Amino acid sequence: MTTSIGVVGAGLIGRAWAIVFARAELPVTLFDVDADALERASAAIQQSLTDLADAGLIDDPVAIMARIRFDSHLVSAMQDAIYIQECGPEDVTAKRQIYRDLEAVVSSDCVLASSTSGIAASRFTDHLEHPQRCLVAHPVNPPYLIPLVEVVPTPATSEQSVQRAMALMEQARQVPILVHQEVAGFVLNRLQGALLNEALRLFRDGVVSAEDLDKTMKHGLGLRWSFMGPFETIDLNAPAGIADYGKRYGPLYRDIDRERGQEDPWLDTTLEALDEQRRALLPTHELGERQAWRDRRLMALLAHQQATTPR
Repeated sequence: MTTSIGVVGAGLIGRAWAIVFARAELPVTLFDVDADALERASAAIQQSLTDLADAGLIDDPVAIMARIRFDSHLVSAMQDAIYIQECGPEDVTAKRQIYRDLEAVVSSDCVLASSTSGIAASRFTDHLEHPQRCLVAHPVNPPYLIPLVEVVPTPATSEQSVQRAMALMEQARQVPILVHQEVAGFVLNRLQGALLNEALRLFRDGVVSAEDLDKTMKHGLGLRWSFMGPFETIDLNAPAGIADYGKRYGPLYRDIDRERGQEDPWLDTTLEALDEQRRALLPTHELGERQAWRDRRLMALLAHQQATTPR
């Protein structure tokens, strides 16, 4: 795919996206109405590329930098783009104006993607002539180090636009996931919010100190979650997989939810559907082999931590 990429907004996220696309050998134009912001962005990108090279994560920072063009004029910056990553303010009114301005200068098949952390794209694209090419592509900051991207279409988004966005993210060496509904906060922030909410409750109620709460993540859940998700984690933590885990530990989690006054998600139908998807990914007879893989990964991670922890 030969692609010309536009990035709107030269703040932290816009600069990071420019690195992501340029690193993947794609020509990028970074736009901002503030010429001074573009100068600051250029210096910041050069520093980030130097740091990436020093860490051995890129080979040629000069070549990557050469693929990034800086432009404070919207028409010349965006008129030839076939994909635009918008990184404007987290404000619906501001985004509606940005998208109105973009639609006036780009081709009708240019995909318009927002980096918003939690605003449904339908809220700021329903006034456009071509809302079918609009969606969210929410990164994790900084995206050149953390590759996950949440692709969230609106009800009006075409399947072609979704597939083009997913393919571009893979080409840029990101890890896209498809979010099927416009839920507030999408997936990542809802998961993060659930954990933070419970962490704050536990701290507020005097159950645990701030330091020990962080230790729980750093030396407990975080070790496994750094290379496995929560579903694979529990799938490997019971002899017969995730359905077996639900039978063993579901009652405990149900009791915790009742204590919070929340609904019970540990329904048999949910566990059966989840187990079906997990078995498609990992047949039951391969659970033991995957558990051994998990243990080897944990050994490598612990060895890395011990080698890099100051004494």
